[in-house]
Order: sequence, then structure tokens, then C-alpha cells
Amino acid sequence: MLVLTRKPGEVVRIGHEITIRIVDIKGRQVKIGIEARAELPIYREEIYEKIQAENRLSSELSLDEFGRIKEAFRSR
Repeated sequence: MLVLTRKPGEVVRIGHEITIRIVDIKGRQVKIGIEARAELPIYREEIYEKIQAENRLSSELSLDEFGRIKEAFRSR
């Protein structure tokens, strides 16, 4: 892991296409801005973990369960 020290307004670049800017620091919170292509998904860690858990759950469903889900959405 690379650990950097930055001050508000300073920037970290990842490759040619991603810029991370330190916007503000208040106490123990750091506000960052991320500039990247719109197609590049950017998630907070807790959201990413929920997405991964949902993906694992859906991959464990049987074909019969998918059929019931499909029918439930059709009936709406």
C-alpha cells in the first residue's frame, strides 16, 4: 500500500485518467474529489461490499428461483 501525505488542494494522479484532489480536512474527516471517466465505476467500500454480497447471493440462486423472480417482476 502506498501512503501519501497531502494538504488541501493538492492532487494525486493514478495513471493518465484519474485525479484525486484533497478538497477539505476537518478533524478526522478528509473530503476528496475524484475525476475519472464516467464509465469507470467508483464506490465507497461499504457499497462495493454490498454489491459483491448481492452478486454472490444471485449466483447461488437456482433456475427455478430465477423463474419465480422473473414472474414477480412481470406481474407488476
